[in-house]
Amino acid sequence: MNDIAAAADHRRHDYGRQLEDFEVGAGYHHPFEVTVDAAIVGPYMASFIDATPLWSSDRVARHHGLPCRPVPPHLLLNLGLSFSVHDTSQQAIAHLAYVRVAFPKALPIGGTVRGATRVLDVKPSSDGKRGVVTVHTVLVDEDGERVLDLVRRALIRGGRLQARPPLPVATGAGADEDALLGRLPAHTFADAVTSTGPDRRFVPPLFGQFEDLTPGLTLVHANGRTVGESEHMQLSAICRNSHPLHWDAIYSGASSFTGERVVYGGLVLAWTLTQASMDVGGHALWEIEWSDGAHPAPVQAGDTIFACSRVISARVLDDAVGEVVLRHVGVKNVRPEALLAAGGDLFTAERDKPTQLAAGEPDRRIPEKVVEITRRVLVRRRSPT
Repeated sequence: MNDIAAAADHRRHDYGRQLEDFEVGAGYHHPFEVTVDAAIVGPYMASFIDATPLWSSDRVARHHGLPCRPVPPHLLLNLGLSFSVHDTSQQAIAHLAYVRVAFPKALPIGGTVRGATRVLDVKPSSDGKRGVVTVHTVLVDEDGERVLDLVRRALIRGGRLQARPPLPVATGAGADEDALLGRLPAHTFADAVTSTGPDRRFVPPLFGQFEDLTPGLTLVHANGRTVGESEHMQLSAICRNSHPLHWDAIYSGASSFTGERVVYGGLVLAWTLTQASMDVGGHALWEIEWSDGAHPAPVQAGDTIFACSRVISARVLDDAVGEVVLRHVGVKNVRPEALLAAGGDLFTAERDKPTQLAAGEPDRRIPEKVVEITRRVLVRRRSPT
């Protein structure tokens, strides 16, 4: 058999979906089931200097009723988003937005997760060459209870994927929601923390108690984070993200909007949140919800990420705990204070800034902004004594 004939006698499977493959209401059970043990959490967290005690101390976790420290929420997000790539966004042009991210239940290290996704909306562009798909992804634990609830949007190429294997991964529209996505627990871990309150013995000597985080406060976080080539690829592997944009230089040269590999956006978000943690995370007790998030620009290996945060609101829940809403922003290759000093509007969502400008009107968009998100978090109050 000659080389041409041999090349024709082969089979190739592609994954993800193109725009015409999505059906509103359809659901996909993802093939990965992963025990999130110390062998995963340790190497992942080694790339993030996270000051939140609950993610690093078994002693603190046991005080709050957990058998050990839980899997950090940003790792749960990255696992859930990555699991869904196999069935939804492996053909995506870009991940666009985090509409809503919630963490209904803590997953102790050593717990096992599996995931599923339902299609919420499909909006083709006027020329049909691409479109925006909104999906709802959950991770559930061994008891079928949700540990991650994620709604996100991705930009998907038009057309239909011809080489998907005929595997029984889709449940079809109209499938039972609980059977597909798992049941919600009777109460959230955040409720439990609020009702019991923190023990004052567990107060770490860090800035960021509730009383420190006054509305309007803007914090520019000191340390930058240069992204390494092998590092971002290894972290994408740990999270099971199979999109070739993060792995494959040949694919990216032909298909990436940058012409090169790009860093997985969930990692960019995690670096931004953990850079902020020294100033706002040292007294955090649980992540309630993240929303209104986006990646306005890509990050590539060699870029340096800087973070800044603004306190939007703060309200007392009881004598031990308050709820704080923050807006976090990550920028690349320039310090946030330089952008702020130049009058940059860092904390307005880029999509809300006008793209059609009147004569003489300045462009308020920030080309260096690589991630933005709003975060609701439970924070320890200062002891009155």
